[in-house]
Amino acid sequence: MSLLNDEMNAVNQLITARMASKNAPRIPEVTKHLVEAGGKRLRPLLTLAAAKLCGYDGPYHIHLAATVEFIHTATLLHDDVVDESAQRRGRPTANLLWDNQSSVLVGDYLFSRSFQLMVETGNLRVLDILANASATIAEGEVLQLTAAQNLKTNEDTYFKVIRGKTAALFSAATQVGGVIASAPESHIAALYNYGDALGISFQIVDDLLDYSGVAASLGKNIGDDFRERKLTLPVIKAVANATPDEKQYWERVIEKGKQDEGDLETALTLLDKYNCLDDTKDQAIAYANQAKSALSEIPDSELKEILLDLADFVVSRAV
Repeated sequence: MSLLNDEMNAVNQLITARMASKNAPRIPEVTKHLVEAGGKRLRPLLTLAAAKLCGYDGPYHIHLAATVEFIHTATLLHDDVVDESAQRRGRPTANLLWDNQSSVLVGDYLFSRSFQLMVETGNLRVLDILANASATIAEGEVLQLTAAQNLKTNEDTYFKVIRGKTAALFSAATQVGGVIASAPESHIAALYNYGDALGISFQIVDDLLDYSGVAASLGKNIGDDFRERKLTLPVIKAVANATPDEKQYWERVIEKGKQDEGDLETALTLLDKYNCLDDTKDQAIAYANQAKSALSEIPDSELKEILLDLADFVVSRAV
């Protein structure tokens, strides 16, 4: 990743500069809390790598990388309010430290800043891609609201949700890198397909780790999705195979939200019974491999290797 160190430093500087507010000091307070929490800056890294891979030598890949991170951060602020979350990356969430109103409004501010950065590139196609991605993310989140606690939710609906709420920003991040570089359409399409598959793999792994990861490395507690009654892929698989008695259990803990001590352990037993975690991991790996295959027609280079390594990194968390 050292090839992109200077660019990532420039992105961080731009993010800091655009988080500022003369009239509302709470905005930089909240955003600084999120920025200091760390995170891998995966989405802006995708934009930088895609642009440089396609030979871009202008300044606007920095703007686009910051744009992608602002959109991502805004969605995190809104998600934590919707989910009533208390922890993000091992630290208290902004809505817990301040309040829901601050989180929502600062998220709105970051969305506005992201559109200012898009406009500064002077590229209408870039604006169209990122605006569509923002709408798709919101659509995916709303679909999740209606599907997350409904045991009729199947894998097709699950993939519609994560393609919207997660993969849409990954694919936009890589696609705009190619667009700003005026890359051939075949390369832009390859970058889009790479980002789409990578984003799906990333979300599957996140959902898997909620039942099989280490809390300290996740920055959250094991079983948070279970306690929040989210019907993620491992549980969807268990419900699909459930006996009548097991189905009643899932109806109680997910649909009705009546959870007792020991219910998480029961869930883990059922996930193991039907091999749900291993099957979920296999799907994550398949999508990561799909992401790597999407880049096959792009000439080999050190920057292409970065994108291939990122796909391996995403699934390595689950292995």
